[in-house]
Amino acid sequence: MQQPTRFAGKIALITGSGRGIGKTIALRLAAEGADIALNYFRNRAPAEEAAEAIRALGRRVHVVRADVGQPDDIARLVDEAAEALGGLDILVHNAASGYNRPVMEQRIKGWDWTLNINARAALFLAQRAAPILAGRGGGAIVNVSSIGAQRVLPEYVVVGASKAALEALTRYLAVELAPLRIVVNAVSAGMVRTDALQHFPGMREHFEERFAYALARTPAGQVLEPDDVAGVVAFLCSPDAFMIRGQTILIDGGASLGF
Repeated sequence: MQQPTRFAGKIALITGSGRGIGKTIALRLAAEGADIALNYFRNRAPAEEAAEAIRALGRRVHVVRADVGQPDDIARLVDEAAEALGGLDILVHNAASGYNRPVMEQRIKGWDWTLNINARAALFLAQRAAPILAGRGGGAIVNVSSIGAQRVLPEYVVVGASKAALEALTRYLAVELAPLRIVVNAVSAGMVRTDALQHFPGMREHFEERFAYALARTPAGQVLEPDDVAGVVAFLCSPDAFMIRGQTILIDGGASLGF
């Protein structure tokens, strides 16, 4: 049974939370009682809309523009969020980027950009946030990965590699932050119905066709929605997940089982 206030008194920072899955995670945690630090980089308008939705739930919210690919911005993001809201209990690294190109067309710039945002940021966000979480008795960190960390997807090489690194980092963080009573895990999603899918090869022209294909091969009988991911993230941030450490929870309705 869902506990509407299981995050009452908690403060959560979600990177890349102005829209898409990040926004849905922020709204889910707010609906269950958490105050929220929203992060965006390029487009403030959706972030402000998300902030209004959180305020409508009766929660406090603070919006921070920061590029998590830049170490100075990471430090400022964590410090500003904690100062504005009075601390941090939950960190969700959802922000992601990448250059979708075949192996033979990748460049060093695309590699560095993607790894810095998707993987390196998780390490230094956790490093900056851990003392704050520990000062409040511990907390939870959840990293948002992708099925491309384990399976080969078209033109996904640098993103897939960055997500594989993110999952490895999750395991290391889980062990080394455990003495601080910080629980660290990851979620990995299959095809989720968001605007981000438009950037994948062939998706813009064949959006519904691709979803129909995915649906036919998903034993659960429905494709993933952002709420499905947010629900698992919320669980991993809750006391019920205290004994789950360093795991990557796959959310794909069974599609990867070879049905």
